[in-house]
Amino acid sequence: MGFTAQSVGGQLTFADLENGGDDYTDRSLFDTTLVVVDLETTGGSPTEDRITEIGAVKIRGGEVIGEFATLVDPGRLIPPQIVTLTGITEAMVSDAPTIAQVLPSFVEFARGAILVAHNARFDMGFLRQNAARLDIDWPFNASLCTVTMARRILTRDEAPTVRLSALADLFDVSVRPTHRALDDARATVEVFHRLLERVGNQGVGTYRELTAYLPRSNPRLRAKRTLARDLPARPGVYLFRGPSDEVLYVGTAVDLRRRVLSYFTGSDPRRRIGEMVNLATRVDHVECAHALEAGVRELRLLAAHAPAYNRRSTQPHRGWWIVLTGERFPRLKVSRTPTEDALGPIGNRTTAATIADLIGQAAGLRSCTTRLGSASHHWCRSESVGGPQIGGCNAASDLPQTLPDYLPRVTAVRDLLSGDSDDVLTVLTDRLIRLSDAQMFESAARHRDRMSATIDALARCQRLAALCRIAELVVARPDQDRGWELAVIRHGRLASAGVARRGVAPMPVAATLVAAAETVVADDGPLLGAAPEEAGLLYRWVTEPGARIVSASEPFALPGACAERWSAWSQTAHAARTAPRRAG
Repeated sequence: MGFTAQSVGGQLTFADLENGGDDYTDRSLFDTTLVVVDLETTGGSPTEDRITEIGAVKIRGGEVIGEFATLVDPGRLIPPQIVTLTGITEAMVSDAPTIAQVLPSFVEFARGAILVAHNARFDMGFLRQNAARLDIDWPFNASLCTVTMARRILTRDEAPTVRLSALADLFDVSVRPTHRALDDARATVEVFHRLLERVGNQGVGTYRELTAYLPRSNPRLRAKRTLARDLPARPGVYLFRGPSDEVLYVGTAVDLRRRVLSYFTGSDPRRRIGEMVNLATRVDHVECAHALEAGVRELRLLAAHAPAYNRRSTQPHRGWWIVLTGERFPRLKVSRTPTEDALGPIGNRTTAATIADLIGQAAGLRSCTTRLGSASHHWCRSESVGGPQIGGCNAASDLPQTLPDYLPRVTAVRDLLSGDSDDVLTVLTDRLIRLSDAQMFESAARHRDRMSATIDALARCQRLAALCRIAELVVARPDQDRGWELAVIRHGRLASAGVARRGVAPMPVAATLVAAAETVVADDGPLLGAAPEEAGLLYRWVTEPGARIVSASEPFALPGACAERWSAWSQTAHAARTAPRRAG
């Protein structure tokens, strides 16, 4: 058992907490002693499982003033999956002190402080249960949970998950969580401080102000915890259903039971979610092989049910496409229906129209909607030499243009969309340089932003099209238990998913998944009928580090002149757009 501490003047005593409530609830958290604690256990039940390690960090004024760390002999076998997760073996704890020896020392170490933990319900539940079992007085009436804080303070887009590892990555903390108690407690300290920084300018500085700011538990919500009683601790999709059996909300989880239980704590600040949970009468679930399958099934269920309380992904094929018209002298237009060489989908029609206009200008495609009939030439007269005026046709000219004159422009656009040539992007870059050289900086900035949006849209469409062209792609990725997650992808759709557990040969499992995979018939359009969000989810999974291609019917490759080659340019443009302007 390790214990280090140094005294700091003004530290709260037990009497402060018991008799002088206002002394600590209204005192700045910066001036309050806090003990951040983390436990490792043999499982998730405070009554059935036992503690294997305690780690704690005492902080005050933003400084560490003491640490407490010890392994604990649980007096029972440690399950293999827990050994794999934490690295704590039975040999390591065989000579460790028991909880009866450790807990009194921890109580003295933390006495007079407010306890903080990541998922405090879990840690406090184990500590209180052991204190009661050993008939040890538990003097801690105040605690804070960084999970609850994160869900209240961070947006869902910023933090889709509030696991400690995810928050450590978000805040780039110096100590990474390792599923060992002291490391995780140290990481939680940094996460806690970063969360406090987020609310400091909102008048939240004391324990009382912070607990008032955080959501409070609702007895009606707690009473519905039984809806999660039969859910497994496995990856999957959950569906909240209402009084008429309608689907109210669809979500995905790596641990179905834990995720659904979180809805009944009142920690979600979104009003509509509280309303949804109050209406819910049952929770259905679909157990999945791994998180990828869960994500895909979630998207498909959202599209099938369009739940009232979900705000995204309920219309998977909705979006705007930039297409070439079928006229004799084609032009670009924005449409809901993609053609074979379309660009998209783009969520905002105005953005799609801006990109279409930019590409049309660079290539010299006409932008007027005049019907040209079957004439062999067209003539959009320009009032000024050097290009069309504002509001005029992009292809305006003083001389009639024949079809052979015009078709190379159409070919240049088709090559840009397919990734066979990026000459049009070079034209746009040259124009940006001319605007900058002429010191037309505002015009140059607008052109830069439009060009960046064009590159991003092209790159995304070309990436997804490359995946969707493959009739069958089998990919494997290692999981956390040293097994393999497997996916069979056909034309940008997940056709089958499974896992090869540690010690099981993955190739026979892959062959079985291929044999049982869903048949996918390619459709029209650049994505061959695949839903863009599903294809995007699959592309990210396939291209993340660790993924290995088991087999592929066609090469998985981007075209030689794809817009992905311009991604660094686009990132620089985004950075320039968001950078603060210098005064003067």
